[in-house]
Amino acid sequence: MKINFFMRSLLSLLFVFWLFNCTNTAPQQAASGETAAADGGQSSVQDNDSQKDIVKVAVGSKDHTTLVTAVKAAELVDVLSNAGPFTVFAPTNAAFDQLPAGTVEGLLKPDKKEALADILQYHVAVAVYKPEMFTDGQIISMANGGNVTMGVKEGKITINGANVIATVQATNGIIHVIDNVLLPK
Repeated sequence: MKINFFMRSLLSLLFVFWLFNCTNTAPQQAASGETAAADGGQSSVQDNDSQKDIVKVAVGSKDHTTLVTAVKAAELVDVLSNAGPFTVFAPTNAAFDQLPAGTVEGLLKPDKKEALADILQYHVAVAVYKPEMFTDGQIISMANGGNVTMGVKEGKITINGANVIATVQATNGIIHVIDNVLLPK
């Protein structure tokens, strides 16, 4: 009986000590200016040691500067920096260059933000699809509510006819680099 009382008293004392320390650290953190995540979204978290999420992988690619600019203009950076899981079909700069002259510039204007977001979300599935998971004729639902059709022939993968030319793993999903921009139907 004495041991039981002693253990309960010790646990209660430890709990009070823990609670006191937890409530005292919050004002110190706020006073020290550690508010990056509160001021911005998930994308504002600084971490140079962990593996990169989808946005950080794209930002680090010289072949995806147009895509990164578009994601920023559509204000989708925080969404794609979250836990996911996502599969992103990422058009290269050369893919964007194939669009009619002025298309990209027009979509980057503030009044076209919704149209740009719709196009970009047509490149994102809310799931992880590894290359070995694709089958010929497979229909995949995209984040904008549209569907795409996968093609698999002789080891080559396509999405709505665009070739998958590379695959990169990220912490919050997977990126399939493609050679054309997908336009919602």
